[in-house]
Amino acid sequence: MMSPGDLVPPQGTIQRVPVLGVGVSAVDLDRAVETILGWVARREHHYVCVTPAHAVMDCYNDPRLLPIFNGSGLTVPDGMSLVWLLRLKGHRQVRRVYGPDLMLATCHASVPLGFRHFLYGGAPGVAEELAARLLGQVPGLQVAGAYAPPFRDLSPGEDRQVASKIDESRADIVWVGISSPKQETWMAEHVGRVVAPVLIGVGAAFDFLSGRKPQAPRWVQRSGLEWLFRLVSEPRRLWPRYRQYPEFVALVLREMVGLDKPGRG
Repeated sequence: MMSPGDLVPPQGTIQRVPVLGVGVSAVDLDRAVETILGWVARREHHYVCVTPAHAVMDCYNDPRLLPIFNGSGLTVPDGMSLVWLLRLKGHRQVRRVYGPDLMLATCHASVPLGFRHFLYGGAPGVAEELAARLLGQVPGLQVAGAYAPPFRDLSPGEDRQVASKIDESRADIVWVGISSPKQETWMAEHVGRVVAPVLIGVGAAFDFLSGRKPQAPRWVQRSGLEWLFRLVSEPRRLWPRYRQYPEFVALVLREMVGLDKPGRG
C-alpha cells in the first residue's frame, strides 16, 4: 500500500494567470490532484476554488470576493472559456478541471493513501446519496461523514457544531457543495480552523454525482456549451448567473487590449 511519504514533493509554485483580477491556476486535472494529495500528506492547510466564468464575474462585481479566490491554494479553471483564455495567454498545458471529475479523480487517487473524506453540502439527503454513489464507484474509499447544512446562515453555535463534527470524523479532505460564492466564503473562513487540511468547493458536483441532476454530454462540455445545457435545465435559477457571460467576454477583450485595469473599484 502506498503511504503519504511516497508522494512526489511539490514541484514549485503553480503560476496564476490574472483574469479580471482573479488569479486562475494554470493547471490540468492531474496536476491539481497531485497538488491536493501533496497538501494532505504534508498536512498543509489550503482550499480549492473550482472556478467558471460566472465566479470570475462575481468577483468583478463584488471586490470583497477577490481576496477569497486569490487566497486559495488553487483556483482552477472549471469552464472552457477560462481554459481557452489561459491557452491564448501561452499556457498550452491548461485543461479544464471540472468539479465532478476533480472529485472522482481525487477520491480514486486517495484510496491507496488511506485519506478520509467528508461531504458538506447539498439539499437534505443529497450528501448521503452522494456518499453511497462514491462508495460504489470507488472501492476502498473512506467517507468519514456527511452533513447538509440548512439553506440559511448558521449561528455561531451551529457553526462550531459543524466544525466539531468535521474534526471528529478525522477527515483529510472536506468536499463543499453549497453553491458559489457561499462555498468559497465558507472555505476561506474555515481553512485552518478545522483539522482537515484541504477544503474543496465543488458546487453542483454533489447533485451531478449523486444522480439528482443530469450532466451535460462530454461533447457539450468540450464545446464550451455546458452553460446552455444547464440553463435549459434550470432557467429560472441559472439565468441571473449566465446572463453575465456576454459582459464577461466584453470585459476580457477590453482587458486584453489594455483598455481596462483588472477588477473593479
